[in-house]
Amino acid sequence: MMDLASAKDFHWQTLAPLQSKRVYCSLVEAGGQVYAIGGCDDNGQPMDSFEVYSPEANQWNSLPPMPTPRAGVAVAALGKRIMVIGGVGENQMPLKVVELYSIDDGKWKKKRSLREAAMGISVSVKDCRVYAAGGMGLDLRPHSHLQQYDMLKDIWVHMANMPTPRYGATSYLRGTKIYVLGGRQSKYAVNAFEVFDIENRSWTKFPSIPNKRAFSGVVMTDENLYSLGGLRQGGTYRRPKFTKTMDAFNLEQGGWVKTDRSCLLRNRRADFVAGYLKGRVVIAGGLGNQPTVMESTEAFHPIKNKWETLAPMPTPRCACSTIVLKNCLFAIGGVNQGPSDAVEALCVSDS
Repeated sequence: MMDLASAKDFHWQTLAPLQSKRVYCSLVEAGGQVYAIGGCDDNGQPMDSFEVYSPEANQWNSLPPMPTPRAGVAVAALGKRIMVIGGVGENQMPLKVVELYSIDDGKWKKKRSLREAAMGISVSVKDCRVYAAGGMGLDLRPHSHLQQYDMLKDIWVHMANMPTPRYGATSYLRGTKIYVLGGRQSKYAVNAFEVFDIENRSWTKFPSIPNKRAFSGVVMTDENLYSLGGLRQGGTYRRPKFTKTMDAFNLEQGGWVKTDRSCLLRNRRADFVAGYLKGRVVIAGGLGNQPTVMESTEAFHPIKNKWETLAPMPTPRCACSTIVLKNCLFAIGGVNQGPSDAVEALCVSDS
């Protein structure tokens, strides 16, 4: 097992803020820089903003705006090009637009549109091929489509449909397999877990996530997939409930592991940031049982099998955009009594 960071090695850095307040912007890393794409402004309107953050300079720079204002886009980095797929447009409806930005040229180009408009698409990239799974269409129904983008021919090719239609799922690429977990159908959470084999072009159903929740966090480590926290939706006799649940899937054994009560999160929460830093799964912020957004931060110790409290987020928020880069978990934008321009990073130093 890699060296584990101690709780005292984690610290928050307050970084240069976004140039305007927003929520639901999408992030991608290319060349060691973070690109923030679109989002909703404080009036709930989709934005065309496109900015790049340089960690060395701690500075945001504006880039040519997206041709189509939108929020909640799927985004893929293809070398020195950034592909922006679907999302929600100015009429608050899903889009089929696909646009490509060249970092070298500083210009946008329209590419072949999706066959159907969609938001909440899950994207993976393998060998410069983009795989777009699921999404919610204009009829507000979840899709089961899996489409592959062929860069040379500028076409979308239909692959085998995902067994469970959904949008807002979490997807991870591991080797030649795309792991797709959770997501939603209409207002309801999905606990399906399915894996697409790129070489065989086929789907395999894996055991479902044991606990069905919305707005949970999903983190992949070298050995496990973790489904964390979230909101258990109410049924006929149950009220919605924030949870402390941690479900762990062992990637080698191919099954969900029974976890001890000691593995429960310290705080019930949903809609938080989550990532993996130096052997530790970390989570921060979100919504819980208290009336305001959360600032508390936790890290899971895999040997002690328990969560430890870290320094709190400087700006409590939920619904942040998040990315892990260079041993830092970035929390960008989000909501704190309205959209926020805060940019903060939970970093881990070498002890």
